[in-house]
Amino acid sequence: MTASPLWITFALYLAGMLGIGFYAWWRTRSFDDYILGGRSLNPWVTALSTGASDMSGWLLMGLPGALYASGLAESWIAIGLVAGAWANWRYVAGPLRVYTERAGNALTLPDYFTHRFEDRQRLLRVLCALVILVFFAIYSASGIVAGARLFESTFGLPYAQALWAGAAVTIAYTLLGGFLAVSWTDTVQASLMIFALILVPLIVIAGSGGPLDAHAMIAAAHPVRADWFAGTSLVGIVSLLAWGLGYVGQPHILARFMAAESLVAIRPARRIGMSWMVICLAGAIAVGYYANAWYAAHPELAGAVNENPERVFILLAQQLFHPWVAGVLLSAVLAAIMSTLSCQLLVCSSALTEDFYKAFLRPAAGQRELIWVGRATLLAVALVAVWLAWSPDNSVLKLVSYAWAGFGAAFGPVVVISLYWRGMTRDGALAGVLVGAITVLVWKRYAWFGLYEMVPGVLFASLAIWQVSRAGSVPATVAAGFDRVHGELRATS
Repeated sequence: MTASPLWITFALYLAGMLGIGFYAWWRTRSFDDYILGGRSLNPWVTALSTGASDMSGWLLMGLPGALYASGLAESWIAIGLVAGAWANWRYVAGPLRVYTERAGNALTLPDYFTHRFEDRQRLLRVLCALVILVFFAIYSASGIVAGARLFESTFGLPYAQALWAGAAVTIAYTLLGGFLAVSWTDTVQASLMIFALILVPLIVIAGSGGPLDAHAMIAAAHPVRADWFAGTSLVGIVSLLAWGLGYVGQPHILARFMAAESLVAIRPARRIGMSWMVICLAGAIAVGYYANAWYAAHPELAGAVNENPERVFILLAQQLFHPWVAGVLLSAVLAAIMSTLSCQLLVCSSALTEDFYKAFLRPAAGQRELIWVGRATLLAVALVAVWLAWSPDNSVLKLVSYAWAGFGAAFGPVVVISLYWRGMTRDGALAGVLVGAITVLVWKRYAWFGLYEMVPGVLFASLAIWQVSRAGSVPATVAAGFDRVHGELRATS
């Protein structure tokens, strides 16, 4: 297959993303615009940008690769994700949208926690910003690794060159346009992703004789891969389902809820977002699983995918489609990578600028100064992520798994309990963030019982919040603020 159509398709796609970045640059007037889009996202942009920022290259590389290598037993993760995402939309999105605006017009999660608990010592702001920087550096590295894999597989570039090729444009349009550029490009990228995840599995299944014949072929060639319970255990299934717990603690996803144009926009956005997610996950599962049948029928083509299963979508696009169509499909992989990476870089930039620079160094900094500081810190974080991604042995799924658990355990319990429990204190929030993050770091190191570190992280963080909060008292002004927000939520429900 010639590289020319792929290069042209990629170039057109990347030029389009840069064009959106320049337009967003023109529309960005304040730091609020740069990191939260002025809270102006309509339901469609809110939904699709949430989905695109969530799924990343994991959706088209990590998940299909896991299904190809291990079979249907890996599908439990998708069930957990759907349940967790729905609960996040239903129980967190609306209250967080209202509370962050009422709590000092908070622009970041650390900013929200600081105002929610009237933390005058700003310990929560510092601790949460540090957690964001540590885990998002790892998370951003996963996106850069996925981009490198794409350029390496598609164009035969050495890994080091592929690393920069995959990261450069994402860094550029995020640097230019901030949150508006990220949200608008996410909407385009989410459309590309769902198109690819409908078309590719349909062609793979049709080329394997239909779903029933393909399943029978897989059961005969790889019986373990056709079994939902093969090679796993109760602990393994619980660990996969537990991925859903992480949604309530992901800063890049929660930022989309905070940026919605109104509370009313959340309900239609939930319906759009959940429909998009279910279709995309089903498509990714089908690609990975039915690829077993395709390669069983075409063993001469299976060498590269057996060497690295995370390339299964990329290789199928190249082997099954005309180069021009393959270019569009592979642009969807790049879209998935870019959408999440850009969100992660922006959240890190927001934490450094809003929660360190403005909070401690330059409280009186003007809007233009903050925007330029935000761009400088974004570039710095991007360079750190490139450094972390430098080894070609990195696994996309493993990097995502670690960062997802870190955020889910450190922030998830604090976010949910702060929205619903009037008696939660500042010290309880501090304990929750600290215990959640430390539990993930320690549990990951020792891998006790084979249980995903998200489970003990969320459990211990929740217990810490409860115990420490019960030992303290809530200031009257904090309790009154909680009552006002919930009165507003009841009035609009």
